[in-house]
Amino acid sequence: MKEETIGIVGAGIVGLATGREITLRRPGTRVVVLDKEDQVAAHQTGHNSGVVHAGIYYPPGSLKADLCVRGVSLLREYCQERQLPYQETGKLVVAVREDELGRMENLYERARNNHVPDLRKISKEEIREIEPNAGGVAALHSPRTAITDYPAVARQFAADIVSSGGEVRLGFPVTALTDVPDGIEVASGDERIRVDRLILCAGLQSDSVAGLAKDTKEPRIVPFRGEYMLLKPDRTDLVRGLIYPVPDPRYPFLGVHFTPRVDGSVEVGPNAVLALAKEGYRLSDVSMKDLARLAAYPGVWKMAAQHWRTGIKEYRGSLSTRAFMKAAGDYVPGVGTADVVRGGAGVRAQALDPDGSLVDDFRIHRMGRVTAVRNAPSPAATASMAIAEHIRDAVFAGADGTV
Repeated sequence: MKEETIGIVGAGIVGLATGREITLRRPGTRVVVLDKEDQVAAHQTGHNSGVVHAGIYYPPGSLKADLCVRGVSLLREYCQERQLPYQETGKLVVAVREDELGRMENLYERARNNHVPDLRKISKEEIREIEPNAGGVAALHSPRTAITDYPAVARQFAADIVSSGGEVRLGFPVTALTDVPDGIEVASGDERIRVDRLILCAGLQSDSVAGLAKDTKEPRIVPFRGEYMLLKPDRTDLVRGLIYPVPDPRYPFLGVHFTPRVDGSVEVGPNAVLALAKEGYRLSDVSMKDLARLAAYPGVWKMAAQHWRTGIKEYRGSLSTRAFMKAAGDYVPGVGTADVVRGGAGVRAQALDPDGSLVDDFRIHRMGRVTAVRNAPSPAATASMAIAEHIRDAVFAGADGTV
């Protein structure tokens, strides 16, 4: 039987997990992963906070909920097998005001429906037992929430692909996709690669690359930069585990929180500001092409009309350390500008529908021989191995459409 070649555009954690899954589970296939950068995990994966989410936030029955819960168990087992970092630091989701208790209760019921392990509601006194420096009137405690090193996981996925006979080809920016008899030709300038099927996991560039495959124009990707502070080394003992706010269900971002990292550092953040370039990790990073594309999309203006007050607040935190740390002080009273230094930043590929709605769930399109991941925000890293199973099934299913 002729060997089938599966091309994957994007060497982030989802693309690499998918390549590994197909390599291991589909005998007679050869995987070729293509990426424009000179290293794997260069963008969202490489700027990830490292949290392994337990499944607290996601609507029951959604792809996010189902794939996150399965993905946690797969990722935990994989990290243990490969001796990769995996630390169950636990998480507190803290209500700092009485008027947040109703939302916290709704979150608890959602998490129970998602079978989040060992989750419980705790009192103000119990918060102090777990996190002596934390504030709040009540909280949810998720002891199984963990942290890991996602770039290291991605590099191991890439090594698995190569050791199984596949290829990870870097420095290969995809410039054209062309249907050919029984396959697809993937071009990077004058270089051509023929594949039998193609999977697009292009993250921040997912709408642009999907356009090369003649997929629908929507959803469009809107880049949001998330900026972090770092607790100074002599202040990292302020927190023991993850401390999060009760999220606002009207907004897809979780708010400023405290995140220990596997290297011993502690991040505070992120905020969420509209980036002025798809890969705009600094305030000074501006792409006129990306700005023009955003300005021409009606969904951007409808989103701005809905969320402009929140946007102003987030930008204030971007420009002022004092403003940034004001929200953080609600969760760890007393922490302030003297306790932190500016840290790094990541850019989230947030999909946006024409009506201005921020797409919340994972969204994957199938078009014949091409399968396009059009939205894979957090918890995509946590769920990456389960998303890979889902994509594998979609690629080799019979019907076209959204899966």
